[in-house]
Amino acid sequence: MHNEKTMAKHVLVLNGPNLNMLGKREPGIYGAQTLADVEAICRAAGDEFGLSIDFRQSNHEGELVTWIQEALGTADGILINPGAYSHTSVAIYDAFKAVSLPVAEVHISNIHQREAFRHHSYVSAVAFGVICGFGTLGYRLALEAMAQKLA
Repeated sequence: MHNEKTMAKHVLVLNGPNLNMLGKREPGIYGAQTLADVEAICRAAGDEFGLSIDFRQSNHEGELVTWIQEALGTADGILINPGAYSHTSVAIYDAFKAVSLPVAEVHISNIHQREAFRHHSYVSAVAFGVICGFGTLGYRLALEAMAQKLA
């Protein structure tokens, strides 16, 4: 295990499908910031809150599942914006159940103000908290909450 006094807690930050299109995709909903901007926000928040950040994005459900599984024994917590997989992926839910790590769920938009099919998230059932509707600030807020959870 990590020596809490000398080593930063390690957080895996996962981004699901279409988040690579931030800044281009529906800017009225998702804003003008890019995924690189989100990564910079996460790294700055990690520095501020004493977290080391491993930032990744995939459009492939199986790759996200593999990364979640690989986090067992290597990460202290996972922040995820599962994108559309929030609403469809029992596999991602099962992976989180299998690793039993603290999970924070983030959505840039307020999923409850959008189409009815977006109102349910499988990930929410395994997350200690969900942040939605605050734009990319949600990542920073979730990392602050994660730091408190891991303290």
